[in-house]
Amino acid sequence: MENILFNPTEDTPKVVFNFDTGEYMISGRSLPENAVAFYIPLIEWLRKFNSSFKNEIIFNFKLEYFNTASAKQITKILLALQAISLNKEVLIKWYYYIEDMDIKASGERFSKLIKANIELISYDD
Repeated sequence: MENILFNPTEDTPKVVFNFDTGEYMISGRSLPENAVAFYIPLIEWLRKFNSSFKNEIIFNFKLEYFNTASAKQITKILLALQAISLNKEVLIKWYYYIEDMDIKASGERFSKLIKANIELISYDD
């Protein structure tokens, strides 16, 4: 299974989909020029390897900002994780800066839309 590792840019988040270590994370800012093109490989990877996951999956979102186009793609990622959760234990950790009520509210909305275990976690650093 091929891992996906994207370094962050000014407009795109850091992405770690590491099947070998079990690390799954999207962090930083997400406002790519073409959100569909950026996120399609991630969504397809999750769908393709849905049945290959052996252990509990902990998926971390630590986004500072994301635009509407990214929100639609993040929803697709969450739906793929929801599908995985039918056969494997999935925990989605949604981190938000303690004073960022927008990111917190987004996590709350996603937790109502997605039938998977989503934990909202505040941080202050």
